[in-house]
Amino acid sequence: MNSDATFLPYARQMIDDDDIAAVTSVLRGDFLTSGPMVQDFEEKLTQVTSASFAICCSSGTAALHLTALALELQPGDAVIVPSITFLATANAVRYVGAEVIFADVDASTGLMTPENFDQALKQDRKNIKAVFPVHLGGQTPDMSAIHKIAKQNGLAIVEDASHAIGSTYSCFNGEANIGACVHSDMATFSFHPAKTIAMGEGGAITTQSPILAKRLRLLLNHGMTREPADFVNKELAFEDGKEDGKPNPWYYEMHEMGFNYRASDIHCALGLKQLSKLDSFVTERRTLVSYYDKLLAPLVPLVQSVARVSGGNPAWHLYQVLIDFDTSGVTRTQLMEVLRHQGISTQVHYIPVPYQPYYRDRYSPSSLPGAESFYKRCLSLPLFVGMDYSHVERVTAALGRALNT
Repeated sequence: MNSDATFLPYARQMIDDDDIAAVTSVLRGDFLTSGPMVQDFEEKLTQVTSASFAICCSSGTAALHLTALALELQPGDAVIVPSITFLATANAVRYVGAEVIFADVDASTGLMTPENFDQALKQDRKNIKAVFPVHLGGQTPDMSAIHKIAKQNGLAIVEDASHAIGSTYSCFNGEANIGACVHSDMATFSFHPAKTIAMGEGGAITTQSPILAKRLRLLLNHGMTREPADFVNKELAFEDGKEDGKPNPWYYEMHEMGFNYRASDIHCALGLKQLSKLDSFVTERRTLVSYYDKLLAPLVPLVQSVARVSGGNPAWHLYQVLIDFDTSGVTRTQLMEVLRHQGISTQVHYIPVPYQPYYRDRYSPSSLPGAESFYKRCLSLPLFVGMDYSHVERVTAALGRALNT
């Protein structure tokens, strides 16, 4: 590695003294697990997303699993998932025993289009109950059209918005926040350090449905409730055995199998402080993307940024480029190694999930030309808060040299 240059990972959290102080305050307080910081974080998230309910949990994967449980998906059901996404989107479906139908994606964006969705619906499979569209890199698929198709077919919609907190898109009533669930039943988020907002590990689900919100809260805490109105065993629950009596202070009931997917006050203290900086983080990321667009223009058509979706205003999580490796004479592995030697880390988002041995052996996937084309060409360049124009200039110059342009 070039010792004169700062190492640039493809992603990095931005933690400052305010964040550290927030976590330290919790460590010195009375609550380390589920306390007031969890509630405060959830309230702030509803404000940021315009959702009626936000349920915080231990990871983005846990959030996806909880949505599958809340929809009561089960063996014999099927869910449509785009083929370009992280493993967790499909795995959450399998956790509950349901089957995955992989949709192809647009070769220029990596996003599932309404046409891809409609084609997946025509596959020779029965009992499709839901679709899990993914906001790759922060960009939003055509949620209005996806919603229309889903509702015509009686399907639930869960947005995997792990990449997209702070993103918006145009819709019938102006601009919709990702997480407002204008065109979905639920949306899930990840707060892994690589994402725009960091909690260390953490996730959340937003919804407009009080029924789903109540069920999600039950499922993330062992299927257990302490709400007197929900108690079934009156004799054990109440002091005098009658529902109008005073509930016994120790009492709780487990109504179904749940999980320990709770978030802690430690994580939520960090997340709450990070959420207060979301606007500035998003602005900085958008500025960096504009720098990349400008400096990469001379490399077109050999190197092109992913196509931009009409009507979208992404809070960019990734800066992905599509590279014509065949024309360049340089393989992706060679390029990544050359860049890394110069202190620049890159990544590939993602290997198509149906290519993974588990899914390949289970489903023998059909042709996915869009996903295959996107995967063969994509590369994620460094993008994180704290970078500046000189860093972007360094990355693009190194990329050009490595591709012999």
